[in-house]
Amino acid sequence: MRATPEALDLIDRLVEKHGPVAFFQTGGCCDGTATRCLTRAELLPSEDDIKLGEVGGAPVYVEIDEYRRWGRPAFVIDVADGAAGAFSLEGLEEFHFVSRAPADTSQELAADPH
Repeated sequence: MRATPEALDLIDRLVEKHGPVAFFQTGGCCDGTATRCLTRAELLPSEDDIKLGEVGGAPVYVEIDEYRRWGRPAFVIDVADGAAGAFSLEGLEEFHFVSRAPADTSQELAADPH
């Protein structure tokens, strides 16, 4: 797992305000593919979830069926302007996290320093 410098900065701000956070990569018919960020107390992975890795010290989970369907994806966590389309902590910051395939971003990526 990798993250852009902007995503790592936002993760740090969210951790400072809310405590430890975690990510869940969703893939559904209603809200599409979304990267949700919640406190670790709110995001309790189930036995159907797999940990993809960590960014900024935050674990990133995906449902194992999605993981298999997507062909064991590698994501880059990034930030875009505007509130999230689904509930996620960073929506209060007027930004939202997005997941990109490594080839989708031309920005220089930061290795996870945490």
